[in-house]
Amino acid sequence: MNISLKKSSIAKESSIKITGSKSESNRLLLLQALYPSIKILNVSNSDDSILMQKALKSTSSTIDIHHAGTAMRFLTAYFSLQQDREVVLTGSARMHERPIKILVDALKDLGADISYLKNEGFPPLSIQGKTLSKYKVTLAANVSSQYISALLLVAPKLEKGLALNLEGKITSVPYIQMTLNLLEQIGVETSFRDNVIIIKPKTHNPEPKTLVVESDWSSASYFYSIVALSTLGTKITLSSYKKNSLQGDAVLSTIYKQFGVETTYQETSITLTKTSNQVGDFKYNLSNAPDIAQTITVTCLGLGIACHLTGLHTLKIKETDRLVALKNEIEKFGTEVSITNNSLTISKINPFTNNVYVKTYHDHRMAMAFAPLALKVDFNILEADVVSKSYPDFWNDLQNIGFKFSNL
Repeated sequence: MNISLKKSSIAKESSIKITGSKSESNRLLLLQALYPSIKILNVSNSDDSILMQKALKSTSSTIDIHHAGTAMRFLTAYFSLQQDREVVLTGSARMHERPIKILVDALKDLGADISYLKNEGFPPLSIQGKTLSKYKVTLAANVSSQYISALLLVAPKLEKGLALNLEGKITSVPYIQMTLNLLEQIGVETSFRDNVIIIKPKTHNPEPKTLVVESDWSSASYFYSIVALSTLGTKITLSSYKKNSLQGDAVLSTIYKQFGVETTYQETSITLTKTSNQVGDFKYNLSNAPDIAQTITVTCLGLGIACHLTGLHTLKIKETDRLVALKNEIEKFGTEVSITNNSLTISKINPFTNNVYVKTYHDHRMAMAFAPLALKVDFNILEADVVSKSYPDFWNDLQNIGFKFSNL
């Protein structure tokens, strides 16, 4: 689906219910597969979470998770300890380019039987499930936190639990803490001191327990951007959210104050209000929340302010190389962008070029991050239906608050 967005204005006040967090959902789905006494409410309706559910229930010898990177990493760990079962874990062409060697090496150190079917260090994988009797492993800490979370989620099912030593500066700490918190909620003992994480074994089912997934803060980011680019007094209420969130992207409420957006917390929702047009150039280290980098960059573009974002080294191994993709697509609007392996900089915003065609590179966040620009300029988005990966209702929700677009 390709769409043409026309310069829009939105309702002064609106409300939206956002699906459950993909990050929380996928972690809890894996824990539910290990401990069936767990019940989950408000599971994400994203493609990734649906694929995760299907994979965990499948009895096939080949599991195809398409573009779902989280599922690839979590399921690699999960199938490693499914005794007497052999599976081939595969995905899309892009998934075959996304590295997984660091996780596979760590699992092999624990005793896993995993081999590469094509290129060394990349999916597809052949996994022969077995009992993993070792419990000590070392992992580079400055790579995707999903490698770390994959190990932590299966750790309670290991005979001796897990002692995980992280080498170097840890990336995306809030995602690791989310995983540990969810483990603790089902009764698993954990500790995280300095660069060592200890997970105690829990071989039996916990008492029956219902866990409610909070709505997705990454999805909320696009509405923060919309409010930032809107007129003073614009309000959008989003549910279901809580102030003490497990999600690292909840830092949005702090970041977007600098863009004139205030966040008010109710019992199960948040209200975003445009309170100021006084915004200056923006600098921030996003190493703990890299998934909102695209949203923030486009917000700065829409506000006409310079930005310098760092802590972005994991963006190169996402659905696409997000740094290159951002540079390519923003420059179509007439503004120059410079990138390194870790940073993105916009020094000066030039007048917008109209009616450009934004490519999404099979990346849901490219489509959603650029959408708020329709409050400033006419443009087009190619393969806009890629949003279903994490937020299937995105375009309907935008239309309901006043965005104008049509199919190309």
